[in-house]
Amino acid sequence: MGKSILDGRQALRKEIDKIAEVAGYLWQNGWAERNGGNITVNITEFVDDAIKALPAISEVKPIGETLPHLKGQYFFCKGTGKRMRDLARWPMDNGSVIRILDDCASYVIIADHAVQPTSELPSHLAVHDRQIELGSGYKATVHTHPIELVAMSHNNHFLDKDVLTKILWSMIPETKAFCPLGLGVVPYQLPGSVKLAHDTLSELEDYDVVLWEKHGVFAKGTDVMDAFDQIDVLSKSAKIYLDCKAMGYEPTGMSDEQMAEMSRAFNLPR
Repeated sequence: MGKSILDGRQALRKEIDKIAEVAGYLWQNGWAERNGGNITVNITEFVDDAIKALPAISEVKPIGETLPHLKGQYFFCKGTGKRMRDLARWPMDNGSVIRILDDCASYVIIADHAVQPTSELPSHLAVHDRQIELGSGYKATVHTHPIELVAMSHNNHFLDKDVLTKILWSMIPETKAFCPLGLGVVPYQLPGSVKLAHDTLSELEDYDVVLWEKHGVFAKGTDVMDAFDQIDVLSKSAKIYLDCKAMGYEPTGMSDEQMAEMSRAFNLPR
């Protein structure tokens, strides 16, 4: 077995282990069919001088746009065409570590293998660039396909601003507590398109999780577990809503007064 960038670096290994753990959850939940979904995590805080000195193991690759706040940043990225269930078992064979070059418009792969990052990398990196600009502390982006949330996106009524947020918050108190900004919505766009990326970036100004109509969700978080947790609580609420509908009735949900009480009690932003 060849040497890994994780060898002797417990903090970095722990971070990659979290990514692998979340990848397993995405697969087990049925949210990551075939090679569906992506994870990109800023790991710059774990980079030491030896990592900075590592040579590139790929040619220089263009990002597709200039992202001025990413100079010298390092990311772990799921590989293009790779499966979440494989990322869960062998993260360094199904993802790679990249270094953003000084032009802020290109990158190289430095470890462990020359696994080409996801085709959605420009979208993920644009979000990371914005988080550094804001000083938000958000380090992880996750894209996945939660079944019930995607199903709800096939109803045009749910796509109006904050309609789904209010429904999902009202199903169970934990959803409002642990996804306090709610759920943004991006109308259907071609997967991988520049328009989808820009619309997502815009929605993430006000939300931590964005629903892509008829496709999936995109979430940002302080780490990969935080991003997953927010999707998880929203998905639980969607399941409860759809179970009520399957039993033949419209769920009452928590009242506006009850949700306002939650916001006051837990000092929530909305």
